[in-house]
Amino acid sequence: SSSLTEAKEFVKRLRRQTDLCNMVKTVRALLNNNSTVTVLRSGLHAIFNEKSPDATKESVQEKFRNPKKRQKNIQLKCLKNFVSSLKSSTDIRDLLSCLSSDLQTFIIKPSKSKEAFKEQASDFMLKWNLLLSNVGKILTINRTDSFG
Repeated sequence: SSSLTEAKEFVKRLRRQTDLCNMVKTVRALLNNNSTVTVLRSGLHAIFNEKSPDATKESVQEKFRNPKKRQKNIQLKCLKNFVSSLKSSTDIRDLLSCLSSDLQTFIIKPSKSKEAFKEQASDFMLKWNLLLSNVGKILTINRTDSFG
């Protein structure tokens, strides 16, 4: 039964690896298209600069503009760093390095114990997924051209 459990875990990891490889191929193709990157960057910048009746957008903008909330919101810092490093023909390794550096700075180094790390990491992932979902929703509704 332990071999079966290990085999199932191996299959899960292999699927995740395959998904990541496919995502990297897609992102590389997009990063090599100057107009797509330019439109995406302008769409992302617009999320933080425009006023809109969309409540989700307003909450993202408020957190991004308010210095106290911004300092507490690691996810927005990571997103801002990611967007600032997003350029045409940027190597995906550079973008991943940017995110990795931010995670090292905001999650891994401040963790005092294994339990604290797990808590901070899961909190980050939950909020990161929520932020990216909200950004995707805003881009879908208000900035369809940002999807290329």
